[in-house]
Amino acid sequence: MSNSSKRSTVYFEPEVHQALRLKAAFTHRSVSDLVNEAVRNVLQEDQEDLETFGNRINEPTITYEELLNDLKAHGKL
Repeated sequence: MSNSSKRSTVYFEPEVHQALRLKAAFTHRSVSDLVNEAVRNVLQEDQEDLETFGNRINEPTITYEELLNDLKAHGKL
């Protein structure tokens, strides 16, 4: 952990906390390292999702009703 790290209090469900502590011990890592990695992964997924949304912004859209009608017309419903 670097000197510029910030401290925060996080409340875990008891079972999640136990699993996290066991994983930390098993992998020889700290709970903080595991939590930081998990948060970074979620933020990366969000960034990828936003990029995908941006790439698809110009795609045509249809309403739910139009989708159902199309599925019915093609024998899918």
